Amino acid sequence: MRKNILILSALFICHLSLAQSSDLEKAKATVEKEEIKSHIFYLASDELRGREVGTPGIEKAADYIATEFKRYGVKPVPGADNGYFQQVLLKQASLPNKIKVTISEKDFSGQQVAIFNAENIEKETQAVYLNYGMSNDYEGTDVKGKIILAKAGAPDQTDQGSLFKLSLQKRGFAQAAGAIALIEVHDYDAQYWSSVKGYLSHDKMTLRDKNEPVGGPVHLWVDSNHNLLDELEKGTEVSTGLVISGIDNNKLTSRNVVGIVEGTDPKLKNEYIIYSAHYDHVGVGKPNAELDSIFNGARDNAVGTVTVLSAAENIAKYPTKRSALFILFTAEEKGLLGSKWYVEHPLVPLKQAVYCFNSDNASYNDTTKATIVGLERTTASQNIKDACSAIGLTAIDDPAPEQNLFDRSDNVHFAAKGIPAPTFSLGFTAFDKELFKYYHQVTDNPETLNYDYLLKFFRAYVLSCRKIANDEETPVWVEGDKYYEAGQELYGDR
Repeated sequence: MRKNILILSALFICHLSLAQSSDLEKAKATVEKEEIKSHIFYLASDELRGREVGTPGIEKAADYIATEFKRYGVKPVPGADNGYFQQVLLKQASLPNKIKVTISEKDFSGQQVAIFNAENIEKETQAVYLNYGMSNDYEGTDVKGKIILAKAGAPDQTDQGSLFKLSLQKRGFAQAAGAIALIEVHDYDAQYWSSVKGYLSHDKMTLRDKNEPVGGPVHLWVDSNHNLLDELEKGTEVSTGLVISGIDNNKLTSRNVVGIVEGTDPKLKNEYIIYSAHYDHVGVGKPNAELDSIFNGARDNAVGTVTVLSAAENIAKYPTKRSALFILFTAEEKGLLGSKWYVEHPLVPLKQAVYCFNSDNASYNDTTKATIVGLERTTASQNIKDACSAIGLTAIDDPAPEQNLFDRSDNVHFAAKGIPAPTFSLGFTAFDKELFKYYHQVTDNPETLNYDYLLKFFRAYVLSCRKIANDEETPVWVEGDKYYEAGQELYGDR
């Protein structure tokens, strides 16, 4: 009896080893350096003019992705428009041609003002100072129909990730209280101010059919210092003027690109793994010293787009047990709008989507690693670590938790619905100058990439995909994660 058990055990180990070897060989078989370069050099070419939403460049990119899906044998998704597209309805508000803020007769304009949310307005009034503008600061103060002044950040939260995140919360508080405007006084790092100012210096977009907080009060940051407000007590009224004019609103439509491959297992094929990335970027800006004005977005996010294309080619040729749903999102750079639209208008029931394996990038500073934001938050972590190791990379989790990166990419909308959703990114060990050298810069061009590293990176993603999609155990959130309860609500007892 013991001999038989040993033989069966040896056969099982041998079978498992062959299966793992088979997936490794399959991953390598379809991911080739020249095809990677071909994809990236086109998607990040000057011809596409930075793939900004609402321009011909992003439409060319969408058509290119759909053509590749068809060439690979990826099938159209039932319910999608023209097979490979999901229409996303957007509303665009242009930047104002005039903006002026005065606080206690001090004038702020131009580079000193960053716009989070705006509409045409002209108001001379007494604004109400509310410390940091957090929820407890509203107690005992009526601000309905008034302008609120507040310091940016919070007493114990002045890091860059918190500043931005808190601002979104503050606008929600101001909207709930009936305020017409929120002006935050910024007194932090000049480089961060420049980055925020650049990020916000684009037309604003929202989804057309959603009641989102972006439709709330006017919301501005003013670049000054806290001395402007430090001597004031909460509730003090301050002479304030606000002039914004020249904003035009118009409607437009963009497209998520979608494709599907049915799984091979009679039972597991009813479960879908979503492989996702955004394919838009920020378009054209002011010329630099070399007269380059096109933000080609090779790293952000042509690389992510090709990550998904690599998985699509591989899984179409070698289908996995679980079904595959490939989604390339539009309007990520406009506020994660394409992914927001998808989760509100899913083409496959969300309960059947058991995992979302997103790919998004800023840049890289360590070519021995793949950085998976949220690696240890799901039970698929070992599959990803094993896949990376087999290709010659080390999988690491988010090295910069203070940046709140998990909640700043398209994966977060899936996570909020309860779907386990980490983001597979190029190897970085810190959000440092090397990343900012390319992140949202005209220098992010395809010829600056290390394609030997990218070959490993794409193969590691594809092998991770195969391991997760073929695993008999369905991946779930690790118990205790902040999205664990949402997962329990979505899936129940399965």
